[in-house]
Amino acid sequence: MIKRPKKTIRAGRYSGISIFIYMKKTTILILSLILPLWGVAQDSLDELLDTYNDESIPYISVKELIDNIDKVILLDAREKEEFQVSHLKNAIYIGYNNFSTKLLRKQKLPTDTPIVVYCSLGIRSEDIAKNLKKEGYQNVRNLYGGIFEWRNKDQPIVDSDEKLTDKIHAFSKEWGKWLHKGTKIYTQ
Repeated sequence: MIKRPKKTIRAGRYSGISIFIYMKKTTILILSLILPLWGVAQDSLDELLDTYNDESIPYISVKELIDNIDKVILLDAREKEEFQVSHLKNAIYIGYNNFSTKLLRKQKLPTDTPIVVYCSLGIRSEDIAKNLKKEGYQNVRNLYGGIFEWRNKDQPIVDSDEKLTDKIHAFSKEWGKWLHKGTKIYTQ
């Protein structure tokens, strides 16, 4: 009995272009199925913060902060251009990229001073709050949802002249989607 050879793809039957088109269509199909699921993980602020934070610093809600605003030191962990557009009244600018605890040490704050750190959403502020904990500050909290959540709850913000403003630095188009109230400002 003679065995037939197994079918093989002949070079003339499937050209490189055909294979390329097939692979491209397959890739597009796979991406169209996966990408919508990718965004699902960030449909809520809880999910966003769970993605980026480890919650090693306890959160303080907007309502809790309103109730205790006169009892805490507010630290703004955003960059200078964000702070100058607007910030919470009486907040101290500490920045993120060039953060140093020297400013706090100069003010000689007792290590048990209640401190609330915030940024746009509460992600960068967690990093800064961890550094404060390492420096010995014991009563540090992270504002849940940051200045965006503060503004979304109709709370006041002030500009660099300490005057009420509706403008708020939205950091980027990607992060700005979490800011629902106020006038979004973007800088280069």
